[in-house]
Amino acid sequence: MSEAVTRTATTSPALLASLDPLLREWLPRQRWFAGKGRPVTGFTLVAATELLPADGKLGLYHLLVQAHQPMTRGDCYQLLIGVREALPPHLAPALIGHLEEGPLAGRTVYEALYDPRPAEVLLEALRSRARIGGLRFERDPGQEIRPGLVPRVLAAEQSNSSVVYGDTFILKLLRRIVPGVNPDLELPLALAREGCPRVPAPTGWMLAELDGESYVLGVLQPFVKGAADGWELALRELAKGEDFTAEARALGRATAEVHTALARALPSVTLGHAQLRLLVDGMIERLDAAVQAVPALLPYAAGLHSAFTALDDLAAEGRTWTAQRIHGDLHLGQCLRSPAGPWSLIDFEGEPSKPLAERRMPQPPARDVAGMLRSFDYAALSADPPAPGWAHACRAAYCSGYAEVAGADPRTDPVLLRAYETDKAIYEVVYEARHRPDWLPVPLAAIERYATSDLI
Repeated sequence: MSEAVTRTATTSPALLASLDPLLREWLPRQRWFAGKGRPVTGFTLVAATELLPADGKLGLYHLLVQAHQPMTRGDCYQLLIGVREALPPHLAPALIGHLEEGPLAGRTVYEALYDPRPAEVLLEALRSRARIGGLRFERDPGQEIRPGLVPRVLAAEQSNSSVVYGDTFILKLLRRIVPGVNPDLELPLALAREGCPRVPAPTGWMLAELDGESYVLGVLQPFVKGAADGWELALRELAKGEDFTAEARALGRATAEVHTALARALPSVTLGHAQLRLLVDGMIERLDAAVQAVPALLPYAAGLHSAFTALDDLAAEGRTWTAQRIHGDLHLGQCLRSPAGPWSLIDFEGEPSKPLAERRMPQPPARDVAGMLRSFDYAALSADPPAPGWAHACRAAYCSGYAEVAGADPRTDPVLLRAYETDKAIYEVVYEARHRPDWLPVPLAAIERYATSDLI
């Protein structure tokens, strides 16, 4: 990644040099920082743009910086740095630090998204389709962006940052930046062209143009006021002992509507034995690595392996599957139910840890279905007391709802679905072992089932 800097007196590499010691401490503490567990050894300035000059009470800088860490190429992060003489008390949690040297020596720098004025600058740039240095702000001419919408940052745990403007729009700022077409913009735009109502149509988007390559920086979409997060809604209904099958069926219908719209909008491919062999090899490779990382998987390894070889055997007999663009990281937390009742799907970025090219590859829709089925399991087994019957009923209702729209029930292809559910559960075991050991029994309960049965 080469350096492409919009220079002024303060947006030069000297600014990054002065920020370096502060960012080394601050960046690893951010929830969206992907390189946790390894020290940051330095930074390279990829691009810097002055959005508000620092010669007044408030300065604002947009930075793209590459963070260097041992045994990695280093990720590029999008930072919005505010500059003030001193922070008012309400901005204290946003503090990055005080600059001792460099072009802004004596000033205080902080995470600017928590400050209404810098957040307003971004919305105004989108509204006016501004061009500032290498930054491009675009919007759908058919949607109006009113000025004066009051911004607030969402505090939910996530891999990016989101700002809500007056309960009208939500701006999702991507933190880890890679060149190319990001599915979090590409797929909602494609679905909007198809008239699919299950995904809020993008209102605006932020791009960076560097060395002939385009980087998606953020997406502005309508905010679904009063919407219930699918995960939180499921847990609430579980706690009350309420039936959730009607919601699960509706969510299955919504998923199928998105899949069928994506199949119309973007090319599909046929997966034969050679392609399935690669898919199965990847699943087996992840299983082998997981067994090494989590010894609790060892008693189940042979049974789990059979879930993948059974799929390869079907392909060897001449069975083929259709692959298309899908959500790629679907679970209850990626779904919103509006106060009026309809479900929406959000966050089409895919698994952020995967390379962009892999996230944009066509895949069988069963992968999304498997992710949602695992999510029902998670909700049921995290309840007190656990409610496996609740999960079974929701899984069946979801698949039935999906079939009502798609014309085919995912359960009619049990080998494919078992393979994807098994692959997902193995990922969950590794994640929980590393980050939340108390949750490890949840995916291990599913592992035992997948290792001994081909039933979902």
